Amino acid sequence: MLIRKIEVFLRRTGMPATKFGRLAAKDPRFVLDLRNGRLPRAATEIRVEHFMNEYRERTHAY
Repeated sequence: MLIRKIEVFLRRTGMPATKFGRLAAKDPRFVLDLRNGRLPRAATEIRVEHFMNEYRERTHAY
């Protein structure tokens, strides 16, 4: 599930959920909405996973 991957990413990077939402989905409420049951579109899920992969590569976060 995407929210689980995001939660791990947030813990490991220390990034606030609102910043993640702005950078990954252009929506500061994105993570909060996912926590409350929102289901992202397939294209959004792909974009968010791509963001996390790129961030890890650029920063060697983990």
